[in-house]
Amino acid sequence: MMRVSPRPDHGARERILAAAVRRIASEGIDEVRIARIAMDAGVSASLVHYHFETRDALLAEALRYSYERAGDVRIESGALPETSHAERLRSMIDQCLPTNPSLHEDWVLWVELWLRAVRHPEMRPVAEELYGRMHDWFAREIRAGIEAGEFADCDPDEVADHTLALIDGFGIRNLIEDEAVPLERARRAVADALARDLGLAAVRAARAE
Repeated sequence: MMRVSPRPDHGARERILAAAVRRIASEGIDEVRIARIAMDAGVSASLVHYHFETRDALLAEALRYSYERAGDVRIESGALPETSHAERLRSMIDQCLPTNPSLHEDWVLWVELWLRAVRHPEMRPVAEELYGRMHDWFAREIRAGIEAGEFADCDPDEVADHTLALIDGFGIRNLIEDEAVPLERARRAVADALARDLGLAAVRAARAE
């Protein structure tokens, strides 16, 4: 008997990905089942398999979708303050810490991605790609600040990596509600370290002379 492909549904793929993201955030990536995702998305399991060959392919794409929805929206929206590059970087830090329910969910997905990448080598390129995008976002802003004379001369790539490492460390402690790292402390610690890396105090002193 000839197999009949599901009728095209142009919005189904995005609904499936959004449903997968919600399930990963609430249950953990290892507990997610295709049948539950299909039910949440209002589609049949066969339609899920039509769009995604395997469960792992769906989960990997769901993590990419989460980043594109949250990360790329932040990066490309142009919603950063126009006052200075330092202010823009502070806003970027806020957008990378779990500062609201949506970003909290994104952080849960990041943790799931880290664990998945440790256990499943095929997921490591996904994690590397997403980190690469975040790195480039910060490095571009740092480079622009150096060119504008706002920051001291430094290595934008090294400072971007240092900043992301601090965001990861303080962010995960805030995510698990470590009482020693409330959100304001996490924000301040990352921003202060970045200011030192950028030589902001030295630049201000030189301008005052």
